[in-house]
Amino acid sequence: MNIRSEPADEATPADARALVADDELCLGAGTVCSARYRTTTSDRVLAAASWLFCHHGFQATGVDAIARRAGTAKTSLYKHFGNKEQLIEAVLEREGAAWRSWFFTEMGKIEGGPEERLLAVFDILATWFRDPNFFGCPFINALGEFDINNARLRRLLAAHKTHLNGWIAAQAEMAGARDPQAIVAQVTLLIDGAIVAAQASGNADYARHARDLAALLIAGAKTHKARRLPA
Repeated sequence: MNIRSEPADEATPADARALVADDELCLGAGTVCSARYRTTTSDRVLAAASWLFCHHGFQATGVDAIARRAGTAKTSLYKHFGNKEQLIEAVLEREGAAWRSWFFTEMGKIEGGPEERLLAVFDILATWFRDPNFFGCPFINALGEFDINNARLRRLLAAHKTHLNGWIAAQAEMAGARDPQAIVAQVTLLIDGAIVAAQASGNADYARHARDLAALLIAGAKTHKARRLPA
């Protein structure tokens, strides 16, 4: 990922200086949709890295800070993950899987047809945005810190998006959209835009605004299809 070397005088985040209790450490990044970790050495390193990367940044967080928060030696980090780059990838994969599990569990509680389910995406996002530890999307944050052409990072993001995009396409098709892939692109744009706007402003209402726009898009897609059917 072309990660730069740690500066010798790297500042240590305040929450990495003190010993972190196991129950807090195992919460990882600490949000409603964050991964949960065990007390094994590898999981302690992942949990510590997850909090620090997500709340302080990938580039700004060094292995010393991670080892301190995890209560392990730096050698343990290198033993289990090789280097910081591989640790970043492991955190992204773990947090991405946790987010998807949380999202689809919440979606399973939604009653109604495909249109209601598509709009409920933004209600679920609002729950996430209101979390006091909300830090945005780790994949979007990582893209903002590293080379935009980083192939490995883009593959991780694509893999994360595949599940959600496939689900959106299926809902759009069942809802009668003429071009389900267009709905995928538009709804994904609204999701990512709402995440960034909520993170930048601290305002969870961006989920509601995105929902309103999604409702217009879905209604328009169905109307457009209905007009073309007689031809």
